[in-house]
Amino acid sequence: MSALVDPLRDAAFVRALIDVSAVAVIAGIVGTFIVLRGTGFLGDALAHAIFPGVVIAFIAGASLLLGALVAGIAMAAAMGLLTANQRVRDNTAIGVIFTAAFALGVVILTHRSIDAEALEGILFGDPLEASAADVALTVAASAGVLAATLLFWRLFVMASFDPTGARAMGLPVLGIDLLMLLLTALTVVVAFKAVGNILVIALLITPAATARLFTDRLVATAVLAAAIGLAASVAGIYVGYHTGVSAGGPTVLIATATFFAAWLLAPRGGVLTGEVQQRRALVSGEAEAEAEVILASPEIRTPHGA
Repeated sequence: MSALVDPLRDAAFVRALIDVSAVAVIAGIVGTFIVLRGTGFLGDALAHAIFPGVVIAFIAGASLLLGALVAGIAMAAAMGLLTANQRVRDNTAIGVIFTAAFALGVVILTHRSIDAEALEGILFGDPLEASAADVALTVAASAGVLAATLLFWRLFVMASFDPTGARAMGLPVLGIDLLMLLLTALTVVVAFKAVGNILVIALLITPAATARLFTDRLVATAVLAAAIGLAASVAGIYVGYHTGVSAGGPTVLIATATFFAAWLLAPRGGVLTGEVQQRRALVSGEAEAEAEVILASPEIRTPHGA
């Protein structure tokens, strides 16, 4: 019990706990749309695209989270403008922007001295080092993303699952997609401090993919994804605190282990449970067929001595 209670007396741990909790909730909800749309590459691209903003902020001694925020918004806007041209497909624009942005970060970082611990924090996250200002920015951005997602929920659903019908109804599908892109960028930015530049895609994709194995309902998937991400993040921050490792690694590993457990054992989408249900159905079908044969036999239809 002390392993759970003692860290709560540390202000840095409490800040980290608030930080990762806010991140996990919105990552699960936004990640649900990413998984259902099949645009996981987008989250990975945005994670790389914020790299130059992080590098510039690091060199200038400014907040890394603020630098990531500026870069994320700029890259989301650039992707949106490129995809407005029908000759440029979404994946093409993503490939052009995120590789160029990451290359810019590498060029800026060249010949700059950076210690291994600082680089580890950028790549793999370090929520225990989050300042009060970082946490406040994370909570504010998370609240904004959550409010916007709930406000435009029906529009996001229509544009995601029936864009042709949405256009026929006169809905601004391009604008809706741009808004979803911006919210994804903001989610990537706030998740950056929790799990780092490399692992951020896992916090977006894995909890939502796990929830998808349990239910086909969109709202239930989003709520369950947020809960799974929250549980993995809280467990990861405790593991990181007690072992002295970056919390991003344990968080992602716990979320991944949960996914594989669900992949095997989920009541509706699990591989093993599906196999068991098929065998039960087969046995039940064979039993019913055997019963029909027995009931149709002359001995049953015409009792002895009749």
